[in-house]
Amino acid sequence: MIFPTTRSVFFALGIYLLLGCAGTLNADAMPGQKTTGLATWYADKLHGRTTASGEKYDKNAMTAAHRELPFGTVVRVVNLANMKSVQVRINDRGPFNNKKRIIDLSRAAATQIDMIQAGVVEVEIEILQRP
Repeated sequence: MIFPTTRSVFFALGIYLLLGCAGTLNADAMPGQKTTGLATWYADKLHGRTTASGEKYDKNAMTAAHRELPFGTVVRVVNLANMKSVQVRINDRGPFNNKKRIIDLSRAAATQIDMIQAGVVEVEIEILQRP
């Protein structure tokens, strides 16, 4: 019998935690489903530009970008550093530059959970309502 080495067991565990444990919320995710990852917020220079849904980005609205959730999905985003939360509606696609980043928030939403200074924070996302 061949037994895995300690090193290979830890490597496999690390891959599982990185890819599988946090999970993702895909287009089929239902209310109540949750995931964790990193959140960022839109730069002010994007204010007024057209989002993937066709809406104009409004830095003062409670909106966000997600790679897969349908437009109109409402999610709760909790800043895990301070447990402050905000409800946002998905109206754009992204973030695309880093797979650990799972949501981009409007400036207003980022302000509500006190993440403006940090720029990037660990969050939990829960689906509240699908369109």
